[in-house]
Amino acid sequence: MCCSGFLKVMMFIFNGIIFLAGCAVLGVGVWVAVDKTSFLGILDNVDGIPQELSQLIYVSYLLIALGCVLVVIGFLGCCGAIRESRCMLLTFFIIVLIIFLAEVAGAVVLFVFQDVVADLLMKVEGSVVGSIKKDYGSSTGVTSLWNSTMEQLDCCGFMNYTDFTGSPYYTSQGGIYPQYCCNVTISAFPCNGTDAQLSRVDGCYTKLVTILEENAVIVAGVAIGIAALEIAAMVVSMVLYNQIGTEFH
Repeated sequence: MCCSGFLKVMMFIFNGIIFLAGCAVLGVGVWVAVDKTSFLGILDNVDGIPQELSQLIYVSYLLIALGCVLVVIGFLGCCGAIRESRCMLLTFFIIVLIIFLAEVAGAVVLFVFQDVVADLLMKVEGSVVGSIKKDYGSSTGVTSLWNSTMEQLDCCGFMNYTDFTGSPYYTSQGGIYPQYCCNVTISAFPCNGTDAQLSRVDGCYTKLVTILEENAVIVAGVAIGIAALEIAAMVVSMVLYNQIGTEFH
């Protein structure tokens, strides 16, 4: 009886953590879905974007779906332990096992194709730069998106400041580049070509790849932690499932 009570508490704790993790993932998914100033938002205004890269925008919906699933299985596991329902515990185990196997498969795919995102971004360089030269300074939407992206990532253009050469903004300002392309320690606004060259501000592509690389370890750590919790939850659920069955006999 004491062991059974301990297992119930462990099951509740494990699934409570999974439930909270699901809420966190769901929150991130919702946040990404409503964020209109992200770097990927620029792609909506560029022609010639590969279909694979455009679909990356919908990753938020995948996060929302994953969050909902984690919330459901967390709730299901807690109820199964409290009510001592073998059916709920078995259902919980099967769902978590399927998700765990899917996560392992996804991790393998990401490991094998870890450079896919960077390669896809490089493929659209011509289209993105062409959009800058055509619309930056004349289109309010494109200009606002780029200004917001450059401000948030502390970057300039897609590759560098030369992306703005010949743009409506550059022409109307008499050869002046956006203020984000100059380092304030080198030059104050207005930012001319010489100051922009000396500033050596990274392009947004470089900054985005750097951010992804820097956060890869954090993402991997979180994924390993979630996987460990899922394994522990499956083990406890099966032990409790068998113990409940023994008590019935």
